[in-house]
Amino acid sequence: MRIERLPLNALRAFAEAMRENSFKAAAHRLDVTPGAVSRQVKLLEDRLGVKLFERHANGVCATEAGRMLAEDVQAGLLRIANGVQHVTERSADAFQLLLSAPPSFLQLWLLPRLPHFEASERQAEISLDAEARLISPLWLPNRARLSLRYGQGPWPGVTSLRLFEDTLFPVCSPSLLKQANLQAPSDLLTQTLLTVDWCRHAGHPIPNWHDWFKSTGVAMHKKPNQRQYSLYSLALDQAIAGQGVVLASYPLVADRLASGVLVRPFADRYSLAPPLTYDLLLPIEGDMPPAVARFVTWLQQEATNFRTI
Repeated sequence: MRIERLPLNALRAFAEAMRENSFKAAAHRLDVTPGAVSRQVKLLEDRLGVKLFERHANGVCATEAGRMLAEDVQAGLLRIANGVQHVTERSADAFQLLLSAPPSFLQLWLLPRLPHFEASERQAEISLDAEARLISPLWLPNRARLSLRYGQGPWPGVTSLRLFEDTLFPVCSPSLLKQANLQAPSDLLTQTLLTVDWCRHAGHPIPNWHDWFKSTGVAMHKKPNQRQYSLYSLALDQAIAGQGVVLASYPLVADRLASGVLVRPFADRYSLAPPLTYDLLLPIEGDMPPAVARFVTWLQQEATNFRTI
């Protein structure tokens, strides 16, 4: 029988009934009614087409087929229980790494890449904290907390490792680009401009549409139509849906440019390079645990690969 067709609840009820030689005692162990155990065993008998118990007025008695099946079922359930215990014990002993980072960076850059590290790392469990504010990194016994930040250093009281610089430029959907025929920066003044307040805790100004238009030499004589979002991913989804143009941070939009759901209307022209970087922040004192060292090495390599794309 294929594993997806196995009636696991019925097998467990059967195993307990065999162990106790009683539906009533099995029900007590499983915290259900005797009738529930009886129904589960009957379900298993009907599924197998084999009688597993003889029912009598004052109890039940296992058949030969039931006793044979019980040996394998009980061994299988014991193996599952041992596996669960092993995983639980390993989880308790695993190094705990908490990584704090702005929500958009976690969702749009790190999460698509993190499974490659987790597939090869068996000694650490990574938890993610979507937080735009600076959270101080620290080392603790069997766990650590690191921060990925977007902003302008130097960062006080920490060791920082540069991942990559930032570049800002407009992006939109291919359908909007085709309909709007965007040829010059001034053409965007007639479009809906999607804005994001995703890094309001950064402690320094983040370039916006006004800064971008100024860098291209376009004067904004009147305020264009704008929609503001609290999360970068929301603005990108609206841009993908053809609802406007968003001023994109390259690391956050690179995967969507590669997939073709977003495009740069002016190709590689009219980019704004702010003095902002993506940095990994580490405690300034103490020794880096081996599990953290492996994560840092992997993250730096991912950043190097990204910069060379």
